[in-house]
Amino acid sequence: MYWTMLLLAGLFEIAWAVGLKYTEGFTKLVPSVLTVSAMTVSIVLLAFAAKKLPLGTAYAVWTGIGAVGAVTLGIVLFGESAQPVRLLCVGLIVAGILGLKLTA
Repeated sequence: MYWTMLLLAGLFEIAWAVGLKYTEGFTKLVPSVLTVSAMTVSIVLLAFAAKKLPLGTAYAVWTGIGAVGAVTLGIVLFGESAQPVRLLCVGLIVAGILGLKLTA
């Protein structure tokens, strides 16, 4: 259950990271409200997950999910670079997340 909460927290982190782009510096009301709401949900879920999971593991997995998701959606939605070295680095983050999950 705590790993599920952590996964959801990471998904909400992706949502708010991508949402930042749509807020245009928090000048657009609806995207800003949605982004701040996703931030809040993400942090609350992380806090609940960290009650039972090791803090370092929970935080690293949370940020890793957010980073991988933000990079992926940046490529898909905003046409950001998909250079092989960049994708390799994302793969290393995924490997790190899996390693932390397996050793927690």
